[in-house]
Amino acid sequence: MIDDAVITRVLGAAMRTGGEFAEVFAEDKRSSSAMLDDGKVEELTSGRDRGAGIRVVVGDTTGFAHTADLSEAGLQSAAEAAAAAARSGGGGTNVVALTRQDHSRGYDIEIYPADVPKATKVELLTRANDVARGAGTAITQVSASYADSRRRILVANTEGLLASDDTVRTLFSVSCVATGDTGMQTGRESIGQTIGFELFDLYDIEELAARAAQRALTKLNARPAPSGQLPVVIASGGGGVLFHEACGHGLEADLVGKGASVFKGRVGEQVASPLVTLVDDGTMQKEWGCFAIDDEGHPAQRNVLIQDGVLTDYMWDYLRARKEGRPSSSGNGRRQSYQHLPMVRMTNTYLLDGTSQPEDIIASTEKAVYVKHLGGGQVNTATGDFVFGMTEAYLIENGEITEPLREGNLIGNGPEVLSNIDAVANDFAMGPPGTCGKDGQGVPVGDGVPTLRVNGLTIGGTAA
Repeated sequence: MIDDAVITRVLGAAMRTGGEFAEVFAEDKRSSSAMLDDGKVEELTSGRDRGAGIRVVVGDTTGFAHTADLSEAGLQSAAEAAAAAARSGGGGTNVVALTRQDHSRGYDIEIYPADVPKATKVELLTRANDVARGAGTAITQVSASYADSRRRILVANTEGLLASDDTVRTLFSVSCVATGDTGMQTGRESIGQTIGFELFDLYDIEELAARAAQRALTKLNARPAPSGQLPVVIASGGGGVLFHEACGHGLEADLVGKGASVFKGRVGEQVASPLVTLVDDGTMQKEWGCFAIDDEGHPAQRNVLIQDGVLTDYMWDYLRARKEGRPSSSGNGRRQSYQHLPMVRMTNTYLLDGTSQPEDIIASTEKAVYVKHLGGGQVNTATGDFVFGMTEAYLIENGEITEPLREGNLIGNGPEVLSNIDAVANDFAMGPPGTCGKDGQGVPVGDGVPTLRVNGLTIGGTAA
């Protein structure tokens, strides 16, 4: 996107007035999407975002400017604006010797979505619509959406780093509404990976649509969720978002540094059940949060955050690692676009397998709620308190999964949940693709869990 010699001169300009560190982040992102609702294609779009953000650091002050002009003059102007924002005096010229670094995700894109006709993408939507509507007359509304993106980035800084990445992601989702005597119920299924159009060689769209419709239909006959304290069994794959929110954000070094994390100062302590090993891994091939380099140019890494219940480390971006005297970032510096500063973010966050059989966990549970899928939630990272919606749940009675439950909430505390996990199965699976929001920025993330049991959580249902 930008010639190496131009980058060198721009970094020199950024440092000329006393900067301690400067960085150029350039991005060229192309995307397309299509949406079908009520049997009609309501949206068919494509777009391109291209530009660069320049960061200059002086002491604890960061100056940042971004521009859509990737000419040398445009970049020089942005560099001078960022330097002015961070300036604390000084002068002179800084010459940077850039060393290009090559990092790979370890696999190739087979079919670039840009090479696929729009009609082929729309046909996926109509197939999903037909199957979902054919699941029963109670299905009154179906919407399906498709999206793809190709994001090329280049990162260079005054420590000599020069790295680039080319990331392709493809996403598909189906949402259904069923209407009956109990009102309207919803069902949703989605797939997404960091690959190209070959995603649809791996997944059956008809099967995806049938599952979404069946989920909505099943909930028409659901009973109200119970209320009060009960054991909760979380299904493989479906509950990873609980750990992303309830403890993952609390392990991000920027929140720890601000004192906004319940895990501050607890490295080396037992913070969870010995059955819990929590990992954040940007190297998971093809998963939604996978990449070759983060948005500061550092290679993706596999970071063990909690090992056998003991907190081992936090997630780091470059500036916080530098401030704490750490040798490097953990590969968790991410940003939504060239218009944003990087911050500490998760990638693919998951619990490792245990040794139990999932059917044994259910059979040994007398009465509980079985959560197949969790929806969105809220967490206070300073206290660990959270609320999550259950989008698909069932009752466990006498060791068997019985009646479906209407949507309710799970209410609890992150550290308490970690400590109260008393069984972990050996059936790990990743959940659906997600977008993590933080400080106004959204980035792609993945999460996953094996089947596990928490021996007590508050259920916010409506049943007496």
